[in-house]
Amino acid sequence: MITYNTDGVKMPNIKKRETTAWIRAVAATYGRKVGEIGYMFVNDDKILEVNREYLGHDYYTDIITFDYDEDDVISGDLVISLDTVRSNAEGLQKDYDEELHRVIIHGVLHLCGINDKGPGEREIMEAAENCALAMRKQ
Repeated sequence: MITYNTDGVKMPNIKKRETTAWIRAVAATYGRKVGEIGYMFVNDDKILEVNREYLGHDYYTDIITFDYDEDDVISGDLVISLDTVRSNAEGLQKDYDEELHRVIIHGVLHLCGINDKGPGEREIMEAAENCALAMRKQ
């Protein structure tokens, strides 16, 4: 089950049923099933608070992924700052909706085992994001 909630922000304009089907399809390409995934859309103040409290990081980010996977079933809580998504979209001169969906799937890709912190991993993540975004448009 995939849930979508907000804390301090308006629910983004996403098609939940289509987004859920897309997330399941992307997970399946990695041989994974979807368990419990909870999206929480927040503002920058809230994501900074979560980053400090749970990760000891003192900076803003677009997404924080808490991974509760078991075997081939992906589960987790994904906290997304809509403020940071918007500022990133503007800075990259990208469409906000596309950037939001890139971040939504970024967390799922983390749950599927793709990392982006080590040498060469960022490029692998970007390629996976682009592939997943192409699946959304079909």
